[in-house]
Amino acid sequence: MTDEKAVHELDRLVERLSRKRTVHPAIRTGDQLTLGERSADRLRNSMGSWAFVFGALAFLAFWMLLNAARGGSSFDPYPFILLNLVLSCLAALQGAILLIAAKRSDQISAELAQHDYDTDVKAEERVEALADVIAQLHREHQHLHQQMGELLELMKKQPAA
Repeated sequence: MTDEKAVHELDRLVERLSRKRTVHPAIRTGDQLTLGERSADRLRNSMGSWAFVFGALAFLAFWMLLNAARGGSSFDPYPFILLNLVLSCLAALQGAILLIAAKRSDQISAELAQHDYDTDVKAEERVEALADVIAQLHREHQHLHQQMGELLELMKKQPAA
């Protein structure tokens, strides 16, 4: 490998290494996701928020105040049996939704782990390629250093003109 080729190869490797990505390639987004995956992400993000907690508390307070204020003519009087049924159904659905969201998170983690592994393999290949280029440059440098020494010895042996 000549000096020019080695330098060109090194420049090409540095250029490839310096390219920046704006989106993580292992994460599918937007149209790449199925409807179920998008729904699971939306529900996970909404149910796992303070807005959901405060909204649920407001709904419960409203339900209880409305029924307590109406007294005996309310649609769900004091022990709030209908409210308990609604909350039980919500808890059952929420459990299933959270399991779906956890499965989705596991899928994302697996995709990221695979991408990390692939990146590590590529990085190892690039490091090996750089090491080869550097070793070749070092050998050429030693060869040039040796030639330079030989030329200096020849110049010392020649009589001055």
